[in-house]
Amino acid sequence: MAEAMQVNKRTRAAVEKVQVEKKDQFLAFVLGGEHFAMDIRSIKEVIQYGALTEVPLMPDFIRGVINLRGAVVPVIDLSVRFGRPATDVARRTCIVILEVAQEGDIVELGVIVDHVSEVLEIGASEIEPAPSFGSTLRSDFLAGVGKVGGKFVILLDVNHVLSIDEMAALGAGGARADAS
Repeated sequence: MAEAMQVNKRTRAAVEKVQVEKKDQFLAFVLGGEHFAMDIRSIKEVIQYGALTEVPLMPDFIRGVINLRGAVVPVIDLSVRFGRPATDVARRTCIVILEVAQEGDIVELGVIVDHVSEVLEIGASEIEPAPSFGSTLRSDFLAGVGKVGGKFVILLDVNHVLSIDEMAALGAGGARADAS
């Protein structure tokens, strides 16, 4: 009898363990009235929008650079990167500092967002694959679509959105067009 109760407890514990799904954390933010989120593991910090130094002959999506504790950090306007109008700076506008992998190195970049809203915990079962239509974003920019509280949030693939190689190529194309 005691042995049967012990087996029953182990079975119940195993079932409960399977039922508890691991959830990843995402930083949710608003950009142009749409809700987005990024994996929190790539985020270093969130800072208030402050003094940006504009750099001449940069692509439109690079708004400038900031001094972050002695380091020069480029700041990208995500809205422009997505082919939309530039972000209007308001009271809640902030810069999300990210660490992006680039050829074995970690590069710090800032992205401008309208405002950060919260940290979300989303399980794998709550994430749908990126749709091939219906979004104004390139599908390779999307890690998926999360379902949170009956609403959808677009999960960005930071390594594609902020690909240094692609942004450099876009910048070189823009600089050539400006020079001619």
